[in-house]
Amino acid sequence: MKIGVYFIVIMSFFVACKTKNSNNLKTSDVEVTSTDISKSYFINKLGDTIPKIVKSNESWKQLLTPLEYNVLREKGTERAFTGDLLENKTEGLYTCRGCGLPLFDSKHKFDSGTGWPSFFNVLDKNLIIEDTDYDLGYPRKELTCGKCGGHLGHVFSDGPKPTGLRYCINSVSLDFVKTEY
Repeated sequence: MKIGVYFIVIMSFFVACKTKNSNNLKTSDVEVTSTDISKSYFINKLGDTIPKIVKSNESWKQLLTPLEYNVLREKGTERAFTGDLLENKTEGLYTCRGCGLPLFDSKHKFDSGTGWPSFFNVLDKNLIIEDTDYDLGYPRKELTCGKCGGHLGHVFSDGPKPTGLRYCINSVSLDFVKTEY
């Protein structure tokens, strides 16, 4: 039953991405050119084409709180143990606060003791972009949303089985959608 609910939530999101014309975006907020088509979309593991969102800094500032903007757009970090989703134990999906893309399932969440929500797996590795940052003087795998480019956090190789990964994510980068039965 649980898998069916998740499948419906995820598929309805992807169908909306493929069929809606992003009515909430102004034409000036979206930048898609025919010579740069490879950067205007990405494909998930199901083969769905998902358009990327590109907005001006001013548009993001109007949509996000100052903390959300700092973390999602300027690659900041919220203080440890302050996030509203850290202690969340409700079943559901964690989505990108910038664009609503489903990223993590509550069944993959665990208490890492670090002060940020942690997950040992993602819904689809194609939905998250990994890059290396050296902001602290050593290499870390930075995570950004594949759809809007929002900074999520980092992934480390000290997580639990079966993946051995710890996706350490800022609460302010996420929203939560409760599973409905």
